[in-house]
Amino acid sequence: MSTHAATDAIDHHHDHTTSTGIPNKKLFMWAFLASDCMFFGTLISTHLIYRLHQTPNSPDPKKLFSIDLTLFATFVLLVSSLLVALAVNASQKGATKSVRRLLLGTIVFGLTFLSCQVFEYGNFLHEGLTLSSSMFGTTFYTLTGTHGCHVAIGVFWLTLMYIRTFKPADERPWVLRSLGHLVVFAAVAVSCIITLVSAAHAIEEHGFTAAVLAHAGQHNIVTIAIALVGLGLLNWIGRTSKAVDFGEANAIDIESLGLYWHFIDIVWIVIFTVVYLLEFL
Repeated sequence: MSTHAATDAIDHHHDHTTSTGIPNKKLFMWAFLASDCMFFGTLISTHLIYRLHQTPNSPDPKKLFSIDLTLFATFVLLVSSLLVALAVNASQKGATKSVRRLLLGTIVFGLTFLSCQVFEYGNFLHEGLTLSSSMFGTTFYTLTGTHGCHVAIGVFWLTLMYIRTFKPADERPWVLRSLGHLVVFAAVAVSCIITLVSAAHAIEEHGFTAAVLAHAGQHNIVTIAIALVGLGLLNWIGRTSKAVDFGEANAIDIESLGLYWHFIDIVWIVIFTVVYLLEFL
């Protein structure tokens, strides 16, 4: 009897407590994503319309875009989507440790994507493309910047979900531990982005060689040290052998997060196609 009740409690595909049979959290997420589809659809359509009717001061995108960098960022985001799908599967099986590892992997890939975007924006600003320099700059930065904000929100949500997996089952206060996690995560994230962007600039200017990477590492020794110390602190804070209040019943939370992350991946594929690839066809 108790086994049957537990099964009903974690059956996230057919929730009989709602009139639709769909969990309220998932239904809310689908409604939000539907509205976000219209929002991104408007931004993408606006960009395409102004690309078809260029203003006199519009730059040549072929001279600005680095298709290799964008392909790498796209690949990174697609791999992160796979990790989220595996995290959903692990959460449904109650494999909390696997969920943590997969969430951390997704966070790393999300930060890598954001680093690529920061590097790309830096190059465009250096070339004179700003938000107000042309209609192309306005629509491009608005569209890709909005997507970047969604990725950043997703990374923050992933971080909070990772911290949630450490909530103790004995109801002990864990606010300070959570705040410690957030502070260390923020330090690691910022230092990693600074280091990656600096390395990308060095590689672009001097080529991809061991000497260039070593020089970039020396130039960013402080940020690299912060990242390494932060990773060590995360490992120390995350060490726990006690029972936690996280299991199969929380799979719906990971699934809702997965829906959001898959959505921003799909949106990026559309943006990559209509903004970048069409310029080279």
